[in-house]
Amino acid sequence: MNLLNDAFPFVASGYQQNVVYDNALDTFPNVSHVDYNSDYDKYTRLVREVQTPLYPGSKHTLLGTVMEQMTIKNKQGKTNACFDEDIALIKKVLPKCNSCPEKFDQVKRMLANLGLDHQKIDACVNNCILYYKDNKDEVECPHFYEPRYEASTSSKQKKPIPRKVLHYFPLGPRLQRLYMSSHTTKHMRWHQVRHQGEQRIDPDNLTHPANGEAWQHFDRSFPKFAGDCRNVRLGLATDEFNPIGNMNLSYSIWPVIVFPYNLPPNMCMRKEYNFLTLMVPGPCSLGKCLDVYMRPLIDELQELWENRLPTFDRHGQTSFMMKAAVIFTISDFPAYGMLFGQQTKRYKACPVCIDDVNSTWHANKFCFLGSRRHLDEDHEWRWDTEAFDGTEEHNLEPRGRSGEWILERLNQHWFGYLSTSIEAIDLNPPTPDEFKYWTHKSVFFGLPYWSTLKIRHNLDVMHIEKNVCDSVLGTIMNLKHKNKDTPKACVDLKKMGICPQLWLVQNKRTKKAIMPKASYTVHPQKKAKVFQWFGNVKYPHGYSDVVDTLVALSKFFQRICAKELKKSDVRSLQEDIVYIMCKLEKIFPPTFYNIIIHLMIHLLEQVLLTGPVQYTWCYPNESQLRDFKKKNKNKRFPEGSITAAYIQAECVTYCSAYLNDEDTVGESSEAGSSQQFNLSVVSNDVQPYGRLSNSKRLSNAEIKEAHWCVLQHCEEAELYLKSY
Repeated sequence: MNLLNDAFPFVASGYQQNVVYDNALDTFPNVSHVDYNSDYDKYTRLVREVQTPLYPGSKHTLLGTVMEQMTIKNKQGKTNACFDEDIALIKKVLPKCNSCPEKFDQVKRMLANLGLDHQKIDACVNNCILYYKDNKDEVECPHFYEPRYEASTSSKQKKPIPRKVLHYFPLGPRLQRLYMSSHTTKHMRWHQVRHQGEQRIDPDNLTHPANGEAWQHFDRSFPKFAGDCRNVRLGLATDEFNPIGNMNLSYSIWPVIVFPYNLPPNMCMRKEYNFLTLMVPGPCSLGKCLDVYMRPLIDELQELWENRLPTFDRHGQTSFMMKAAVIFTISDFPAYGMLFGQQTKRYKACPVCIDDVNSTWHANKFCFLGSRRHLDEDHEWRWDTEAFDGTEEHNLEPRGRSGEWILERLNQHWFGYLSTSIEAIDLNPPTPDEFKYWTHKSVFFGLPYWSTLKIRHNLDVMHIEKNVCDSVLGTIMNLKHKNKDTPKACVDLKKMGICPQLWLVQNKRTKKAIMPKASYTVHPQKKAKVFQWFGNVKYPHGYSDVVDTLVALSKFFQRICAKELKKSDVRSLQEDIVYIMCKLEKIFPPTFYNIIIHLMIHLLEQVLLTGPVQYTWCYPNESQLRDFKKKNKNKRFPEGSITAAYIQAECVTYCSAYLNDEDTVGESSEAGSSQQFNLSVVSNDVQPYGRLSNSKRLSNAEIKEAHWCVLQHCEEAELYLKSY
């Protein structure tokens, strides 16, 4: 019964008796969208099902049994046909007068009242527009007149079939459920409640985005938003994936996932609390046209910021007007450019330095040297021409650009239509040189607060670490397609007049150019031994400097990926990475320094702004994409198949939290099934881990010692410890 009361708080009679409104009624600008009659009908049907026994005399209810079966189906990945056979067998085994459903379709109809809906929005096949709002009734693209629907091939066809469909999952109702559910509402205040405890929080610690400067800057910029800790701060992630599984077939889908950062660290990035908001259709990569499909979500985010959403708070037994804001996005580097609207290739590829980046052309590649810019102005390496690229470094550290500066620049030029149509691209105006590193004005600048944020898009540490590892190992081990030390790189070194020991040498007998063995490469016969024991490899002269630098680089990534950091340690790492980057410039040829290598120098500043990297990297997103790929059972229409499976899994995940509650009609459980203790040292919810493989029984002396240790850390025992 708790499940129903949480899902329908506005119609559950037990909630209406003690509801207190945080705001006066005249501050609720728009509650007309709440369909009380519809919710009451759903609630009544579900109450009937939750009170219906599975068969006369059974302790199990119809709704509870169905939810448990669906949980097993979702967990084990059962097909619909398999579920039909299982449920038919269960009905056959039960007594004759049972109410168990016979087919999966009946189960879907029962649980549809507990699930959240989604919308289908038709799109132009060339990704020009959505048939949405003003264009809702159009039958062809108003820009280039592409038809909206497929040509009819049968006289029996009743409804026209759209050529392309966007699946949109409204964000507001999903955020409301976080406060309606007794399992999450208390945790949505965690980021502020933690400061009210007696234990002092070290301001130097970084354990959550709430400790970062970006969060705190947002609070200072919008004190009314920060005044209510129930307002939701969100992260937004997107990436493309191939749902078919056959990499020979090019097909790309772009899901957009939202993370609520109000939750504590152990809940924040878990799949149960992440929401799919958009399923952008394929088959082609969208480029800057991703902004076209982001429009419904941006409109809803504007609504949540400006007009707010009436929400019932289960923990406080009150209603309040909820606001929500996206504070930054998460993506790999190509998607970063699509969301930001900036080039991630060519000369101005760095989205942090923007127009103040050092980029040069070496061996038919864009290279990003200039790490010495981040050294002190009087550092001796700035004038060391022999060890570096043959030039002195007089430029100062890049100053970066604010969101207001970027928005002002983008407002000075119209970039043309967003479309993948060649006709539309030809009609777009030429881009002046000062705007060459921009592709379009990002749709996120439509949010009122976006230009004021300290950081808008995050660099993904996961992909950066992987690509750096590939470049280092590929060059040292001379791996095909990964090696940055090529004959062209040797010719480039000769043009630059540096590293003469690495110039190509002509064989006098065969007249062929031969690449000399560099000090950072491993002899081919020694490669196997490298992976067996690093210390047994015999290296050429000068290899010890390489080892020291690579060990320092490995420790850098190890330390930056820690779950908890100190701001003082991060600032120390900022100095370390500058020296590591400079040493890499001494060792490897310029072709080694692509844009990904350059981005390492900006990671520490990002950590200070957003907190530990596990809240801003792509691992959770990649895990979601893997699950979406498993859910695809229809290769012809993968978007619809994944959407149907997600809606089903979302409902089951929400319901499964209530399955273990000891619940009766009319009662409500606040904390679920976790065990509670009345001592402060163990006052939090305790969840047993089960049997441990290497466990052993403590002796009486060990139990007594553990007992005294607990008492010495209890606030309740302090008075007795001081007195006696």
